[in-house]
Amino acid sequence: MCCIPQRLGQMDICKGVVSLATAAGAICLLYKAIRAGIKCQPPRCSASPICVARECPYPGERARPQEVPTPQVSRVGGPQGGLAVEREQHGRDSGELRRLLNSLECKQDEYAKSMVLHSITRCVYLLESEASACTNDDITLVGSMLDDKDNSVKIQALNALKAFSGIRKFRLKIQEHSIKVLELISTIWDSQLHIAGLRLLNNLPLPDFAHPQLRRVMPALMEILQSDYTLAQVQAARLLSNLAQKNDLLYDILNCQVHSNFLNLFQSTQPGSLLLEVLVFAERLSEGRSSPHYRAVKWHYNEQSVHEAVFGDDSRLADRLLALVIHPEEDVQIQACKVIVSLQCPQDVGVWPSCPPSHSCFSNAE
Repeated sequence: MCCIPQRLGQMDICKGVVSLATAAGAICLLYKAIRAGIKCQPPRCSASPICVARECPYPGERARPQEVPTPQVSRVGGPQGGLAVEREQHGRDSGELRRLLNSLECKQDEYAKSMVLHSITRCVYLLESEASACTNDDITLVGSMLDDKDNSVKIQALNALKAFSGIRKFRLKIQEHSIKVLELISTIWDSQLHIAGLRLLNNLPLPDFAHPQLRRVMPALMEILQSDYTLAQVQAARLLSNLAQKNDLLYDILNCQVHSNFLNLFQSTQPGSLLLEVLVFAERLSEGRSSPHYRAVKWHYNEQSVHEAVFGDDSRLADRLLALVIHPEEDVQIQACKVIVSLQCPQDVGVWPSCPPSHSCFSNAE
């Protein structure tokens, strides 16, 4: 019996030793991990398609080993290593954009192609001189990605074309893809694809040869406008506003079928960015239908058309507009007033005070 306390004491001592050993081992592993992380240096030029800003060696130049951390000083006074953007600022071609375009020609999976296109988009925005040095063949290569089976690749290709469209000399070449872009946004119900495609179209002057396709996709554009995704709605309203200024497309827009709650787009609870765009759209429609060219023809509209929803006898647009005159955002207030004026006074009649009341969508009490 006297040995039991001694045994228990020995067991406690053993447990303590084990705990200390375990803690010491954990601390040792943690130290090694931290030490390894400090020693680890990123490669100077990664083969990953995500690598955009890190500088790559010149063609024929051997990549510097990772163990050499000291950069050489260039003639312009800065370190030779660093970002491709820094090289651009110093008037030197980093070759990053060309490397990415070349890699796009190689056979890759969908994720890699998507990342390469994303990197190309960033390079076009950041490396202006390198982007301007690209050719129409490069635009054709990027545009060919619109035929990829993966939606993410299509979206990144649209974003890359949007970036290139900021360079004037490429606009005509990018216009050649407008039919394909319209086909994509009308046949694939994907909000991100809609946003990318519509942003591209809104950044281009649409050619006349695209008008027949625009007539075919008008119902799809109206569906996007009436969807629940604000960013896509804003882009759709902006495109429709531009198309409403085309004489040969105005009737197709006004006669396009919409939902019974179409005027909910003009409710004061909508985001201000969307309200502003749909108000501009309504003003363009009002100006277009009031023009002598359009009024020279007697048009017939469907019962659930845009025309009947906005300008029909049973339309409640006036109520929506009067509520928006006191909207918290000043831009919305001003645009609502512009729509009211355009409804009160057709363009060929004169100034607002002399407009006959028969042209007004508002009652005398209002």
